[in-house]
Amino acid sequence: MVGVDIGSHSIKAVLLAKNGNTFKVEAVAVEPTPKGAVVDHEIQDIEPVGEALRRLVRRLPSKIQAAAMAVAGSSVMTKVIFMDASLSDDEMVSQIEVEAENLIPHPLDEVNLDFERLHPHANDPSRVDVLLSAARSESVEARVSAMEIAGLDTKIMDIEAYALGRAVATVAKRQPELAEAKLLGVLDIGSRTTTLSILEDGEVAYTREEAFGGEHLNQLIQSAYDMSVEEAERVKLRGELPGTASLEVLAPFQTELLQLARRSLQLFYTTSGHDGLDALVITGGTANLEGLADMLREELGFAVQVADAFAGMKVSGDVNKRDLERYGPAFAVASGLALRSFG
Repeated sequence: MVGVDIGSHSIKAVLLAKNGNTFKVEAVAVEPTPKGAVVDHEIQDIEPVGEALRRLVRRLPSKIQAAAMAVAGSSVMTKVIFMDASLSDDEMVSQIEVEAENLIPHPLDEVNLDFERLHPHANDPSRVDVLLSAARSESVEARVSAMEIAGLDTKIMDIEAYALGRAVATVAKRQPELAEAKLLGVLDIGSRTTTLSILEDGEVAYTREEAFGGEHLNQLIQSAYDMSVEEAERVKLRGELPGTASLEVLAPFQTELLQLARRSLQLFYTTSGHDGLDALVITGGTANLEGLADMLREELGFAVQVADAFAGMKVSGDVNKRDLERYGPAFAVASGLALRSFG
């Protein structure tokens, strides 16, 4: 399956192959999201998104027929509940359907439900931790419909935070500075939202989203240098900002991002009982910003590095190396979705 990540600024696709324990990047592709078609993780206009997906799919191998996608934001709810470990999956379904009305803040006929057994409950081995996930049906259906326009069948609908966690956990095993991290943070800087996820022993234990992202930096660049939206994005991605940018635009943006990271981390510490991370990985389209990882490392006091979504993987000669270099950390969610092909 091709992993497809639909963002408000761009749509990313990743296709992986696996041989034994070795992954290979078969293809990557990026297509701009039609302006205004995706807002706050929600598809507002299916047709133009579907056409953008069609253009994206044309740059992938023709053999591809299936996709894995994800939902995110306010349309998604996850909750860990405790259930009798002796129940079969069918029995769990029946019980969850009875209890779901008290657990989910939406009418049940408006949501898609799923669950996964995690592990025995820490304090009671006769019970099991179960991850319950719910997403607004209209969010799921909009993505499926857009993908149908592109000619692909959506086989899996995941949750962005879990796809991101899967990608980071997979490549962390192949990076010495991350392999031993028991508590690993992931700061995903999207176009309009930034999400902090915490991986504990490779599993997503916490996630928090804030309305702040790379678009804010673009606005600072536009205002400071009288550029268009497209020009601001281009000079940011290519590292071609004017020499005065460090003080005029980068410092204010980094200060706001640092405050957001500290606030989100403090909330995690308060609710979890932890008082620090082993390391933090930054992903998303703005993660490559010059000096960002160094600033966060210095201010937060632990290891911080830009994500390499394909660390330890082989890369096909057909892959567009320029896209890999320019958008590398932004491929993390799509890579995590593509990894569902092998689960």
